[in-house]
Amino acid sequence: MEAVNMDADADDTVWLGVDLGTQSVRALAVTAGGRVQGQGSAPLTGTRDGARHEQLPADWWSATRAAVRAAVRGLRAPVAAVAVCGTSGTVLLADDGGEPVSPALMYDDGRAAVQARRAQEAGDEVWRRLGQRIQPSWALAKLLWLADEGDVPAGLRPRVCHQADVVTARLVGRPVATDSSHALKTGYDTRDRAWPTEVLDRLGLADRLTFPEVVLPGTVLGTVGAAGAEATGLAEGTPVVAGMTDGCAAQLASGAWEVGSWNTVLGTTLVIKGVTAQPLHDPTGVLYNHLSPDGTWLPGGASSVGAGALSAAFPGADLAALDRAAADREPAGALTYPLVSRGERFPFLASGAEAFTLGTPADDADRYASLLQGVALAERLCLAYVRQLGARVEGPITFTGGATRSAYWNQLRSDVLGRPVTVPEQAGSALGMAVLAARGAGTSRDDVHTMVRTAGRFTPRSTVKERYDDAFGTLVDALEERGWLPRETARYARSEG
Repeated sequence: MEAVNMDADADDTVWLGVDLGTQSVRALAVTAGGRVQGQGSAPLTGTRDGARHEQLPADWWSATRAAVRAAVRGLRAPVAAVAVCGTSGTVLLADDGGEPVSPALMYDDGRAAVQARRAQEAGDEVWRRLGQRIQPSWALAKLLWLADEGDVPAGLRPRVCHQADVVTARLVGRPVATDSSHALKTGYDTRDRAWPTEVLDRLGLADRLTFPEVVLPGTVLGTVGAAGAEATGLAEGTPVVAGMTDGCAAQLASGAWEVGSWNTVLGTTLVIKGVTAQPLHDPTGVLYNHLSPDGTWLPGGASSVGAGALSAAFPGADLAALDRAAADREPAGALTYPLVSRGERFPFLASGAEAFTLGTPADDADRYASLLQGVALAERLCLAYVRQLGARVEGPITFTGGATRSAYWNQLRSDVLGRPVTVPEQAGSALGMAVLAARGAGTSRDDVHTMVRTAGRFTPRSTVKERYDDAFGTLVDALEERGWLPRETARYARSEG
């Protein structure tokens, strides 16, 4: 657990964001000017066994108490509002009072493959209209698994509960509404803004489970009660604002809020999220649309390429030195599609997809360069796909995630995309929740922008982009020839290139 306090802004108003991650809970107290006044974290553990991945919901609250207490200790002003995010697709069951009656099935628990097929068939018309496909990791499939296989107490009609709901209920002192972002993978219809009751009836869930009220992110759910205040150090009466999933929270922290803006999060894998005036319809179901707090849409998808390929290929290496060597290999002598694990999820769905390299790298520097360039080319394909679906992609693209520590890679990605890039000073999900807490409590959209501070900007070098146009076309051809990339997507990407 850690605590940090810094000098106050002229505006001492402090907003608190809480991020319920996989390995820890993080709390961040931020001023209107984007200065961190306090932060705290506390570890989490879980149980993994094959496809099984569970955590105990009680641990989330224990860790939240510790993290929030550390973050608010020594603040010069009370927290004005708090918001909480959790992992997308994590779900559990609770009793009428909000007390968990099942373990939490985490975002990547994969036991519900059979149930996912049932859920897809039962609501196929609804999911096609929404441009979604129910996958085993989605909360709706896992609810079916809990109803079929879980040890639910007899005579109880349990309440459907998401990760953030557990913490907001403890803060307020009673169960509160969930938000549309966490509810999306539970089957919530974001177009009609209602639970698809006919689908739930067909699945036998409507009479067995209680589905919560759903509100837009940024809605005030209630205020911190006496017990929540004593546990966390927050003042009783502090507004509790409905949050979003951690991926959407990270987008808020990036500052990519306007229609046409896009944020790419590059860590172990690559996540693309943007802002559109209307939801994007994706007939393949690899992209899905969250509702934003102001009623616009946040479409996005997660690829299985990413920086994880670097750490796997060069464990313990001096990456800064390899960056310098890679700068002399533009382009590399080989072309790599750097999947981190088997299967691709975006911009196409191919469970059998595997990493491949065309050509033979001359040495380690060439091999490393091919990985960096391969990720950038895959990122370019992702953005081409969202444009194919009708999205505007304009203005600077925001880069976040651990890979932004490499200035060279930031510049290379800007070059390959042919887009100007901004890198925020801090862009974690906890900051995104502090931003949402401020918006939910009434701070104007313009004023809340000051909470996101820029650390760097990169301008594409047009001559460098031209060096990668042929490589991009070769990658598109290779993906299509393997039967992974649909023909129409390949044709569009080539024409755009």
